[in-house]
Formats: sequence, C-alpha cells, structure tokens
Amino acid sequence: MGIGFQKEFIKIFGQKLVSYCIPLLEYADSPATERSVQDYILEYFFPVLGQGKEVIYYQTEIESDFSYEMILAMEASDENYIDATTGQVVGDTSVAELDVDDGLLGLIDLEDEEMTLSSENSQEEVMVVQNDTMGIGKIQKAVTYSREKLADFDYLIQNFYRIDKTTTINSKQLNAEEMLEKDMTLSHNSDSPQILIYHTHSQEGYLDSIPGDLSTTVVGVGDYLAKLLQEQYGLNVIHHTGQYDIVTRDDAYSMAGPAVEKILADNPSIEVVIDLHRDGVGENTHLVTNIDGVDMAKIMFVNGLSRTTSVGEIGYLYNPNLADNLAFSFQNQLTMAEYYPGLSRGVYLKGYRYNLHYCPKTLLVEVGAQTNTLQEALNAMVPLADVLNKVVTGKDN
Repeated sequence: MGIGFQKEFIKIFGQKLVSYCIPLLEYADSPATERSVQDYILEYFFPVLGQGKEVIYYQTEIESDFSYEMILAMEASDENYIDATTGQVVGDTSVAELDVDDGLLGLIDLEDEEMTLSSENSQEEVMVVQNDTMGIGKIQKAVTYSREKLADFDYLIQNFYRIDKTTTINSKQLNAEEMLEKDMTLSHNSDSPQILIYHTHSQEGYLDSIPGDLSTTVVGVGDYLAKLLQEQYGLNVIHHTGQYDIVTRDDAYSMAGPAVEKILADNPSIEVVIDLHRDGVGENTHLVTNIDGVDMAKIMFVNGLSRTTSVGEIGYLYNPNLADNLAFSFQNQLTMAEYYPGLSRGVYLKGYRYNLHYCPKTLLVEVGAQTNTLQEALNAMVPLADVLNKVVTGKDN
C-alpha cells in the first residue's frame, strides 16, 4: 500500500473522527487562508498529513469590507478610467497608491513607469534579427527564467504578478510547474474560428483618439491584432465590435456576457477569448517601452480570482476555468518576459471575475493607457500577436 494511499486513508478516517467528536468544527472554516480548524487538528494528531509540500499563502494586510451587493457592482466599475468631467483617474485607486512597502514587489508602473520586472541575473544578450514584415525586428529569446526559480513562490510573485490589496493567492493555485504543464495549444486548424477578440469597454481611447471614431480607440487596436493573427500567423479570428459601455460602464460586463455566450454557442470551435482593454493612469505616467527602435504601449494581463480577503470564495462569481485562465495568462506573460523584456507590466490579480469563466483559454489584456498614443498601442500588437501565436501553436516562429 503506497504512502499516498495511506495518507488519504488517515485523512478520511481523521476527518470522520473529528467530525463525530466535535461536529461544530465543520463550520469553522477560515476562507482567507483556505484552512479549517479541522485541518490543524488533523495535522496535530496525524503529523504524517503535514509532510507533503508546504502550501504558502500570499495574503494582503488590508481587507475589503464591501457587501455582497457592492462587490457585484464593483466588478464592472473597478477598472481604471478617466472621468470625462474631472479628468481624474477613477476606479482602482489602490493601484495608483502602490509602493514597495505594500508588499507588491513587481511593477509599480503608476508610480514610476521606468520600474520593470526583475530578472535577477537571468538575462542573456538581446539578439535582434530584422524582419520587415512584422513591422519591427523579430526578437529571439532574450531572457531565460530558470524553472527552479519559478518553482519558488516568492520569486514567482515578485517577478510576474501584482496582487490587489483586496484578494489573496497561494502557492497551490500559482504553481509554475503545473501552469506550464497545461496544454494551451489549439486543438484544430484554421478551417473554423479559433480566436475571439472583443471589448467590454469599447469607448476606451488614447491620447490622440478622435471622439466617435472607434477605429482610433481600443477597438481599432483589436482590428490590428486580429489582422496580424490572421495574415501573419494564419489563425482564424473573429473580432466582435459590440459596444457595451455607451450608457454606463457599470453594466458593461453584464451586458457583454450574453453576447460572448452567443458567439461561443454559434462558433463552438473558438478556443481562445481575448477581452482587449486600455488602462487609466495619472497624467504624468507614460506606459511605454522601446523595442528594436519602436515605441510601444506596455501591456498588462488581468485575472479575477473570484475571492476577496474578507469574504473568501465568492460563490456567485464561480469560475470553473480559473486554473486554466491562470495558466494561460502565465504562459503568455512568461513568453512575453522572455522574448520582449520590459513590455509587460505583469499579471494583475483581483478578487472579481471579469467574464473570464466562459472559456479555459481566456485573457483580459490592458494595452497602455490614455496617456499613450494610438500608434504606441498599435505597435504593441506586433509582439502581442507573436506571443499569442507562440503559446497557442507551440511554435517558436
């Protein structure tokens, strides 16, 4: 009889025994740490259960005291945007106030756009090979991240993630080895639709956007991304340009959800869903980097964890695809960090869901901010398309 079977038998036996002797402990769960009183008692009396791999928890100090109803409303309105009347950044003000003391050791772009993810001596020389058809030089892998280092939870958090103050994450959920082992490649060819690009917030524009002209907003950026994926890489893409934030941003996710569901129902071959956004930052912040002589708006991936620090798991925002969502964003983030250092601002983790639950391979991508030019945002689609192609095809081309 194997050790794993023995431990499982002891665990089940112990749980039954503890539940029988002290039944109230079944209701003493601690959602913030995902460990119950029952777990601690079991490990005390049956220490063999604690000899497996330790689970490390990243828990922020500031807890949210928002009510059930407030959380539902905030999912739609918490993203940064610029109020047309006041010109102020509205939404996730906690991001604008980040500093190193907050325990977020990755990018602090809103305070200093020059700060970048640390590679801690893992970089090699950047090698550039000119390829005019891409619009910039085709950059080969410039940074190699050791899988041994990625297995270190603290290193993973510090180098690839930004965690909002209202949520928590642990090393079981963010396990680099498991996320990299997940197969994120497409299962079929381009004879039928493979990728959906859409915009929950279609009205998000750039420094030089023309009012009323969607081609100069994030929608136009989505057009270019779709074109690159189709013409450069031969992928079959649907770009949905529905507008869900015209009357109010607060209902955008609930308005966009049914439309996404219908597109997926009508096109069951779609395996990748990308919700393309534009962030909102302070007017003195310019989220830009230069790759092969081309200025590009920085990119940030976003994941909702459906869990806040004070409430715990949010059942009504359940996401059956959360593990795959996290793996997909991490594989894209790691690929971008290795091939295009400095382009990504990291993966931002928050407590909500953002309609990421419809498909395992779903991304929410923030392309620059209102202080970027449209051209900078368009330029960033060249490496983003390359990264996406690498991840979904498994080809380094």
